[in-house]
Amino acid sequence: MKIIETSVPGLVVLEPTPHRDERGYFSRTYDVDVVAEAGIDPAAFKQENQSRSYQGVVRGLHGRSNDGEAKLVRCAHGAVLDVAIDARPDSPTFGRMETFLLDDQVCRQVYIPRGFLHGYQALTSVTDFVYRIDAFYGPDEDVTVAFDDPDLAVPWPAPVTVVSERDRHGLSWAGYRASLGR
Repeated sequence: MKIIETSVPGLVVLEPTPHRDERGYFSRTYDVDVVAEAGIDPAAFKQENQSRSYQGVVRGLHGRSNDGEAKLVRCAHGAVLDVAIDARPDSPTFGRMETFLLDDQVCRQVYIPRGFLHGYQALTSVTDFVYRIDAFYGPDEDVTVAFDDPDLAVPWPAPVTVVSERDRHGLSWAGYRASLGR
């Protein structure tokens, strides 16, 4: 498994080497030694969740107030455009967006540190998305920024087909920045 640094400190891509043959492939999806080598505490994860989405669905942009939560995300079936935006108020890369194609062929994972906004769009007819998080869910801490905010201009690659009510009424990026004192 390769560790690939991004232009945003703490945001890391883990890329395994799937072993392919006539049956399909086998891929290691988690290795505590590699995770630790990437600077991530493997014992920090408290939950693993999975969501299923259909082509065009956008989920996000989600974050948490307070300290937030760190996530290790991957696409187990299908493909997604994954989006991470640095929303750490004191970060020199505040507001920087990184996007990643995550799919069930290359099997990349992205570690998203605490303090980021996160979202994704399903690019295939059925998409299963898996994420490990280092904090238990606290609905009082949910933060949603509008997926279609023009100041962010997230490059969603496909027409958006379905968005939750919560995501449809997210804060503007300017409103979110103001809530952080930025």
